[in-house]
Amino acid sequence: MTEFEEKLRQQHEASMHQELEALLATANKAEAEVSRKDFDGFKNLFHRFLQVKGPSVDWAKIKRPPEESVQPYDRIKAKGLPGSITSCLNKLVVVKLNGGLGTSMGCKGPKSLISVRNENTFLDLTVQQIEHLNKTFNADVPLVLMNSFNTDEDTKKILQKYTHHRVKIHTFNQSRYPRINKESLLPIAKSMGMNGENTEAWYPPGHGDIYASFCNSGLLDKLLAEGREYIFVSNIDNLGATVDLFILHHLMSQPADKRCEFVMEVTDKTRADVKGGTLIQYEDHLRLLEIAQVPKAHVDEFKSVTKFKIFNTNNLWISLPAIKRLQENNSMDLEIIVNPKTLDGGLNVIQLETAVGAAIKSFKNAMGVNVPRSRFLPVKTSSDLLLVMSNLYSLDAGSLTMSKKREFPTTPHVKLGSSFTKVQDFLTRFENIPDMLELDHLTVSGDVTFGKNVSLKGTVIIIANHGDRIDIPAGAMLENKIVSGNLRILDH
Repeated sequence: MTEFEEKLRQQHEASMHQELEALLATANKAEAEVSRKDFDGFKNLFHRFLQVKGPSVDWAKIKRPPEESVQPYDRIKAKGLPGSITSCLNKLVVVKLNGGLGTSMGCKGPKSLISVRNENTFLDLTVQQIEHLNKTFNADVPLVLMNSFNTDEDTKKILQKYTHHRVKIHTFNQSRYPRINKESLLPIAKSMGMNGENTEAWYPPGHGDIYASFCNSGLLDKLLAEGREYIFVSNIDNLGATVDLFILHHLMSQPADKRCEFVMEVTDKTRADVKGGTLIQYEDHLRLLEIAQVPKAHVDEFKSVTKFKIFNTNNLWISLPAIKRLQENNSMDLEIIVNPKTLDGGLNVIQLETAVGAAIKSFKNAMGVNVPRSRFLPVKTSSDLLLVMSNLYSLDAGSLTMSKKREFPTTPHVKLGSSFTKVQDFLTRFENIPDMLELDHLTVSGDVTFGKNVSLKGTVIIIANHGDRIDIPAGAMLENKIVSGNLRILDH
């Protein structure tokens, strides 16, 4: 760094420090205490952001991970189940990332409160799964939710309904970081408030924040004191992320000096997953490579299914004592993701974020496990929602499994147009969910509705042009069909 750049960097940091102190002065004592911890983490991130220039990886140094560092799930499964499943489970904590809102699906409030199946929300299904485990094996696996300031209040109101379920639920909050002006690199917030002009001034800094906020909340120490050894972390909208006893047994059966501190579940890439992060070998460490870190010239190569065959499901098994050690030594080095945003008023801001999986390089004996696709069933869009609501899946004790009646294990490719984006609109367009057991591909575009007991097979494409509407009649069976034009069915 040249002397000039160094001076400029110091100036930015000093200005940032001044601004943050001024913000803290607007908060009450209790709030200021929490926010000071948040701001310490933010300053650390900001400091690193100012030092790092250009892509954080040297493309020439990237290698495929060695065979033994990404094991096939079948090899893990072949070891069988532990002698005492109960004692293994009692050392486990399930953590769900619950910081996201349902805005991308047209819903207000936390995404985890959207109904996905038989009136059950993501949170209901999670609680049912863990309760089933606890009852079946007479165990005591707690559920921990990492909320954000966007979801905390609404989630806590709902948690009361689970008081009589056999699962202890804890929550902690992700940090609240200030969005910074792209030009001045200073916070846009005028005070610590979250309303009015400050509504867009704050953000939760990605799920990589779990390590610091988990420690800061005191919950990590509490769980360690209870004798917990591992956390199983996953996104709350991944309905395939259930506790896997074979992976748990693999972790618990390692000798103490060879304990695997981090397992990342990966699965084979398909065309739909080209943007997912992948595992690489980099300077003798396993490392997560995200699309945001890839130099522009290599993005197509990153997306190829031939060079990078697997991607991160974000189902992670992490050692609790190891998190504690790395946090205390401040030796968790997470790559910074710079996320540019344009606010409603047209102001350009940046958010500095990190990803939970990026920490893999800091843990000892870390490895990937190549799991079946069924462990990755995220609901990000209404197209995903259609799949999980359909007869392709059956629901048992909160877990969704592919129906035995489907002859091939792949999931159909579903693309619903913009008329289906919002969950409410989506629900009004289906009298009931079509039979999709033999479907391969479905594309729907425009103003389309489905009557009762429709059956879709093979490849079905339904296109209603602008101004037209297509009502698929009740009981229709469409197999390898393209439907276009205009078809109105009205009650007489």
